[in-house]
Amino acid sequence: MIVTGSIKKVRAAIVRAKKKGKVVGFVPTMGALHQGHLSLVRAAKKECDLVAVSIFVNSLQFGPKEDYKKYPRNLKIDEKLLKSQGVDLVFYPKANDMYGGEFSTFVEECELSRTMCGQSRLGHFKGVCTVVAKLFNILCPHRAYFGQKDYQQALIIKRMIADLNFPVKLKVFPIIRERDGLAMSSRNAYLSKTQRKDALLIYKALIEAKKMIKERERSINKITSRIKRIVSRGKSTKIDYIVLKDADTLEDLKRIKGKVLLALAVYVGKTRLIDNIVLNVK
Repeated sequence: MIVTGSIKKVRAAIVRAKKKGKVVGFVPTMGALHQGHLSLVRAAKKECDLVAVSIFVNSLQFGPKEDYKKYPRNLKIDEKLLKSQGVDLVFYPKANDMYGGEFSTFVEECELSRTMCGQSRLGHFKGVCTVVAKLFNILCPHRAYFGQKDYQQALIIKRMIADLNFPVKLKVFPIIRERDGLAMSSRNAYLSKTQRKDALLIYKALIEAKKMIKERERSINKITSRIKRIVSRGKSTKIDYIVLKDADTLEDLKRIKGKVLLALAVYVGKTRLIDNIVLNVK
């Protein structure tokens, strides 16, 4: 397994692989890896000849009062996990490697990013698009692997790929959950025992909403009110947003029909967690 922070070495390794006709798969991460990340690595291993993983805590996607400085970083543990999965290349650049000199060029998607996390975290998706565009340019993968937990992010990256003609096929895989249903996230490490228990209300609310829709409830107000009541039972929970959206366009729904995204962002203590389900409603 090649482990490097050098852009030059990464490009050389990718060029060698492509000259041999190898298909390159790429999993971008911010490290502090868990089974959600590793599920993407395993999917890439099944479909690709060379699997590359980036580990980079991207300062551009954090707001001034967010957790950039305390975001968990565990490179040695991450390396061991990736080696155990048969990863071929780990790219871990420093901030100066990515944004050194007089860096002043950014990539911004301006439609899908206006809602949900784009409203709550101003500039977040500008940072995401910029770093992913740079990583695509450095690694030149055939396929890139993202998780559904960051549903809006994956949709925005899909749009960016199409708009900017990146020769990359986007692959999005299901949310990986703990046994009790909590969506896996590097930020779960921040939670106290009490907060961890409160966090379970997020998935519980999603399941209840899914049940309501399955039983033909079509009132958006009734569904969101029920979600609020469930999540608000937690002593440490504070709702950022609850949305029912068209899953392809992120437009607000006039009625619950077709491919529907139900998404939540909830503060549990100071930790902001997101989760979602996608439903096909007749």
